[in-house]
Amino acid sequence: MQTSEKGIALIKEFEGCKLTAYQDSVGIWTIGYGWTQPVDGKTIRGGMTIKQETAERLLKTGLVSYESDVSRLVKVGLTQGQFDALVSFTYNLGSRSLSTSTLLRKLNAGDYAGAAEEFLRWNKSGGKVMPGLTNRRKAERDVFLS
Repeated sequence: MQTSEKGIALIKEFEGCKLTAYQDSVGIWTIGYGWTQPVDGKTIRGGMTIKQETAERLLKTGLVSYESDVSRLVKVGLTQGQFDALVSFTYNLGSRSLSTSTLLRKLNAGDYAGAAEEFLRWNKSGGKVMPGLTNRRKAERDVFLS
């Protein structure tokens, strides 16, 4: 499966796009649509800038990776909405978070409703509830249930 336009819009809405590097809520240097890995071999650092085209390319690169991870980790059938929600979740939190989550365990056991409710538990950064993450997880749950 591939992320739909609706799924990509969800990720873009909550990640936002910043063409100048910034530190996220836990101090990780970030650029573009929430990109934290090196950009064309260069570590992200203060003052770094990229073009919009680069931000779009990095987003697509991330999507391919996270789509592959979701497809590999999930052992049950998914609707497009469920897939989109899981890719958004994984784009934001990383594959390791998905792979070790109760959300994935419930999903792979066929408990789709239970898995949907697990999205809401992932709303903290640095141990603090973040309103933006709460809103994102609600939106992901809604897309998952759509």
